[in-house]
Amino acid sequence: MIIERAYAHIDPGSREEEGWPWSVPCVRGLLADGLRFTAPVTFLVGENGSGKSTLVEGLAEGFGLDSYGGSHDWRYASHRPKSALGERIRFDAAPRGRRMLGSWAARKGFFLRAETALDALDREGFAPHAVSHGEGFLAAFRDKFLQPGLYVMDEPEAALSFASCLELIGHLDALVKNGGQVICATHSPLLTALPGADIVEVGEHGMRRVAWNELALVDHWRRYLADPRSYLRHVLG
Repeated sequence: MIIERAYAHIDPGSREEEGWPWSVPCVRGLLADGLRFTAPVTFLVGENGSGKSTLVEGLAEGFGLDSYGGSHDWRYASHRPKSALGERIRFDAAPRGRRMLGSWAARKGFFLRAETALDALDREGFAPHAVSHGEGFLAAFRDKFLQPGLYVMDEPEAALSFASCLELIGHLDALVKNGGQVICATHSPLLTALPGADIVEVGEHGMRRVAWNELALVDHWRRYLADPRSYLRHVLG
């Protein structure tokens, strides 16, 4: 592992605390207690608007990765400055990550986010315009996600089929066996089933660790696949 804990601080009682992103429950949890990483793969799971994408973007920026997406080899490409959260994120290094966190030049990693992935992969040399969106994602895993480093992902399953998600699980397993660490925001019950992964559920409660079979998204998928009509009758006219 590269990092053991992420945390952030703002001045107690400041008016800043009342605004975004500090008002988001999971960010308040980060301010209060930090976020410990106890496994090489950590999944952040929550509904849209829960703050999981805000959190992973801040973690990526705090490590020196561009919020636009891409590897640590690239300097900031986005036109906006770092987010307020990204500016304040700090890390406690795991033993194997001390050199990496102690030297900017030694840091390795990648931030993959669904909405900017095509452009980010293009500048990394994967020419995703020549292949499908999903194939571009998998090409990055095959050719770029190989060495020890911090790999942050925001809903990578968005472009992937069922079979491709299974392939991605294999790539994640190989990556961590090579010394990588993964932090991934996801809605996927397939990805979160990776054995040994830590799952943090994000919501109004802030953040809490849960087992895969206790996830609300897993329960909903089970129920939907068993009886789609019980869900569809509420949304179809």
